[in-house]
Amino acid sequence: MSVRRAISETDGIYFITITNCQWLRLFERSNGYDAVYRWFDTLKKSGHYILGYVIMPNHLHCLIAFSNTQGKSINTIVGNGKRFMAYDIVARLMQKGEVELLGELTQKVNQTEKKRGKLHEVFEPSFDCKPCYSWQIVIQKLNYIHENPCRSNWGLAESPADYKHSSAQYYFTGSHSIYEVTNYMELEDIDLTRGHESK
Repeated sequence: MSVRRAISETDGIYFITITNCQWLRLFERSNGYDAVYRWFDTLKKSGHYILGYVIMPNHLHCLIAFSNTQGKSINTIVGNGKRFMAYDIVARLMQKGEVELLGELTQKVNQTEKKRGKLHEVFEPSFDCKPCYSWQIVIQKLNYIHENPCRSNWGLAESPADYKHSSAQYYFTGSHSIYEVTNYMELEDIDLTRGHESK
């Protein structure tokens, strides 16, 4: 579902897609991949689990197990993450002197957001969020995530494990790439509704 409504759930496994504004290759242009990793770190510190991910040049797919440690909605958590990453990406684009691109992102801000002081539209306003109610769906989503860079329209890697901004290397070889994720099988011993391991 493309999320413009409130998601009442505060825990569970979700497949989330966040897209750069008008599919511009902002992660690539800003070299802002580590902005995503820092958001992941923030999520981990709050008791959530990163099960899988791929950061493409213009969008992010991730599989997150949200743990009810603070009672915040998924909308709030993802919205905060988008803001966090957007500031970082804009700062990097400024450092790189990407004046034309920054001007384009300014033009994309709607009047309501401009009145609130927003200067750049880095991401599409909504994000895709799909609940994963079974291990079969989790595995399906992980496979989809990991195959992304190898698809013909991208051609970023010959094998999923070759793409460094992805959890594929871990699931294929047991060795983490740039960022350490939690194997989804470990969640069998974790009660996400309470935010800690079940006894």
